[in-house]
Parts: sequence; structure tokens; C-alpha cells
Amino acid sequence: MVFGPCGGVRADLSCEMAPHRCPFTERSAPPGWPEPDQAAAPASALLDALRSRPVVVTDLTLPAYDAEAVARITAVLAGSCDALLVGEHQNRPDFPPTLMASLIRQAGGTGWLTLTCRDRNRLVLEQELIGLRTAGADGVLCVTGDGRAEGVRPGVPQVFDLDGTRLAGLAASLGLPVAVPEAPAAPPRWLRPARLLQKQRAGAQLAFLNHAGSAAELAGFVRASRDAGVTIALIAGVAVYTDPRSAHVLQNFPGLHLDPEPVARVLAAADPVAAGIEAAVTEAHQLLAIDGIDGVNLSGLASGRGEYQAAEVKAKIGSRIRSQL
Repeated sequence: MVFGPCGGVRADLSCEMAPHRCPFTERSAPPGWPEPDQAAAPASALLDALRSRPVVVTDLTLPAYDAEAVARITAVLAGSCDALLVGEHQNRPDFPPTLMASLIRQAGGTGWLTLTCRDRNRLVLEQELIGLRTAGADGVLCVTGDGRAEGVRPGVPQVFDLDGTRLAGLAASLGLPVAVPEAPAAPPRWLRPARLLQKQRAGAQLAFLNHAGSAAELAGFVRASRDAGVTIALIAGVAVYTDPRSAHVLQNFPGLHLDPEPVARVLAAADPVAAGIEAAVTEAHQLLAIDGIDGVNLSGLASGRGEYQAAEVKAKIGSRIRSQL
């Protein structure tokens, strides 16, 4: 990694992958993007919507290698959000991003595809980016990528030929709309706003922000980022959970911080699904009220009962948020 720190720095400033201090935490400023700022990217449906109103993006959670499920779940979600955000996972298989973009488009969805550097060298990343452009992806989320957990494909080398910021620069140079992640509550917090500025300089048009623990905490990060010169759209993460499993996934992901009180209330409710939906809608409105937040991303597993049930939960949340904007 050249443009760090990543979102996985632990509270004691150690690396999530190795028992030593993250070297980027010893800096007073993040590494600067050395090239001229990238030109504006081509229009996309999501970027067009952002010019006039707040947007709702929804994580697309899918079973592995199931084209029919992509079509069915996309159909459930398409009318409740402006775009679908497709992740890449270190611990379970996914269709290649290019194929996923094509399947989502065929199903009537607007897809933003995550591309990570964990399993691809620069040549393959270039191929995927050109493929995403050809397949009609609305945009690409450029991420360094989580390292694999111990025991996950132990015989397969991890690549990390590039990091997320350099991947964003490559994607922008190829004419793709580009998003980047940032973790407002992850240490070292003092570097995060300036680091996001360097990603903007590399070519990002929007940023997806990890859960920050509270609206006040996120508002502080947004103010600091805007003061640093960040002008791109900022999409805040809304935690979606309706049972212990879906809450546990969010609570134990590096770089994510959830307020424990709403989680406890939802899990103790007589109807946790209804309570989880209400909690997500409430959080979304709190985050959208922050000056400088341009939209929300319905993030998380949503339900431990399966992908179809999760899609129905997110569709209800997204529809309610959009109807009240």
C-alpha cells in the first residue's frame, strides 16, 4: 500500500493483518497524490441524481454463483433505491464484477461494482475496468480489499499489486465514474479527511462512508473533510440489521462503528424485523440532516434468514426513505 492508511487500523494503531503498528499512523499527513487531478468522469445515473437530490443506495447481498437470484433480488430492490452497490468478499465466492454488471443491467438495476486489489494484478484490474465500462456498469467502487482471514484459500497468493487510491486513478483514466470508501471512525482519525482529499484528486466523484457510531461523529468528519477541500458527494452508511447474526456482522467488521443502544433495542423488540426497519429509517434521516451528506447506503446483511428476506427488508427501508425525501 502506498496511499494509506486503510480502514482496518485497530484501536491500538496496529495493522489488522499483522502484529505491528500501521506505519501510516506515524505520519502527520497522508501521502499526496503526485499526478494532476483527473478530469470529470462520464455521466452516470447515480451521479446525475446526486446533482438534484439526496440518493439511496442499497448493498446487493446475493447467494454465490446464482444468476437467477441476481435477477430476482435486483427486481425486488430496483424500485426502492437509486443504485445497487455490489461488494467483493474475501470469504465467499462471487461472480466476476464484469459479469455481475451485465446481469444487474439485464434485470433493470443500476449497478456500482466493487473492484478490489486482493486477487488481481494491474493487468487483470485493467481488464476488469474496461469490461465494466463495456458491460454498462454505472460506476466502480475502488477498494484495496480486505486481506483473507486465516484458513480462507490458504494456498492462493494475495496480490495487492495496487491499492485503492491508485486503482481509483486507473479507473478514472479509463473513463469510468469512480467511488472510493473512507472510514471516518477508524484510527488514525486525524488523517482521514486529508486522505479522502487525495482520493478525490486521483479521480473519485463520490465516497461511501463506513458507519461512524453516531450522527454527531459523522458530522465532525464531514466538516473536517469539507474544510480540507473535499467537494465530492458523500454517501453515509446506514446499518441494516434485524437479528443477532446481521447485527454481529456489522459490529465485528474492521473500521465500522455502531451505536450499541439502537442495536440492543432492536434485538430485544417483540418484532425485531419491524424494529430494525424503523431504526434504519430513523438513522437515515438523521444522517441526511447532516450538512454535506448527499445520500445514504443501506448497508449490511439485513437478515440472517437469507438473501431474499434481506432484500425485502432493504426494499421496505429504501421505499420509506425515498417517500419522505
